[in-house]
Amino acid sequence: MKKIAVLTSGGDAPGMNAAIRAVVKSCLHYGIVPVGIRDGFDGLINGWYDEMDYPAVNNIIHLGGTILGSARSEAFRTKEGRAKVVANFQQHGIEGLIVIGGDGSFTGAHVLSQEMELKVIGLPGTIDNDLYGTEATIGYDTALNTVMQAVDKIRDTASSHNRIFFVEVMGRDAGFLALNSAIAVGAESVLIPETVTDIDQLVSDIKQQNKGKRSSIIIVAEGDDAGGALDIMKQVRPHFPNYDLRATVLGHIQRGGSPTYYDRQLATRAGVKAVELLKDGASHLMVGIRADEMVTVPLKEAIEKQAIPDVSKEKLIDVLRTK
Repeated sequence: MKKIAVLTSGGDAPGMNAAIRAVVKSCLHYGIVPVGIRDGFDGLINGWYDEMDYPAVNNIIHLGGTILGSARSEAFRTKEGRAKVVANFQQHGIEGLIVIGGDGSFTGAHVLSQEMELKVIGLPGTIDNDLYGTEATIGYDTALNTVMQAVDKIRDTASSHNRIFFVEVMGRDAGFLALNSAIAVGAESVLIPETVTDIDQLVSDIKQQNKGKRSSIIIVAEGDDAGGALDIMKQVRPHFPNYDLRATVLGHIQRGGSPTYYDRQLATRAGVKAVELLKDGASHLMVGIRADEMVTVPLKEAIEKQAIPDVSKEKLIDVLRTK
């Protein structure tokens, strides 16, 4: 294998730059030319290809976001758009592709590889941690720490007043971020897409917890069935006339920031593993981690199967709630 391309796609996640760095340096180590694709699948179609070298990835391991950029591509959904990719790859002599992203990105890579028999490896880059076959995705740990730090600050102001805060975190389809951050910050309740929200039970739980307390923190995943933080706050407000209820949406601060140690080492190990897999002729695999060991999962399996958070962890919040 003489040339390997790498791209980032979908929502950005802290640690993507560390993964790009690992891919580029590993390629150069093994005598392979690394090619960076700018702006994801849009760049594949438009020919935004740059051969990379050591200076291109110097001093990026600590940076959030992605130096290659990311963009959604409607053109890639068409057969004509993907035909342009085939022509571009043939022109540049690219034999392998590493895609850093989530399930949508992997689906695009899988379709492309089927149409042009291209060797493809996926690296799980998403703050949602919702890819099957890996205990952690690149960016998830950093996002957890960002939520934790933000909620710690919110609790300071909540404790200074009689306030109940409903804090909305990302997680349209998966509650990993909400559930585990709620445990980490000592939240009084957590609402996630994997369980049905009972507003009456939520009100009861808050009342129990607030005996002798001035404040409460409720973590809400954006995909909760009862609505976002603002919607749920409005439903709960009539039951707490003596409290000031507030809703805070953390939004895109969860995507940014310098990656944690865990995300840097995960991204680095995964990037090296991806290059070595392609070099050895492997394809259609996602690189993951289990019990601190790098593992591979069939790309099709990672796309089609669903990762589900351990909802039994909610019991921790119940056990620690004031009775």
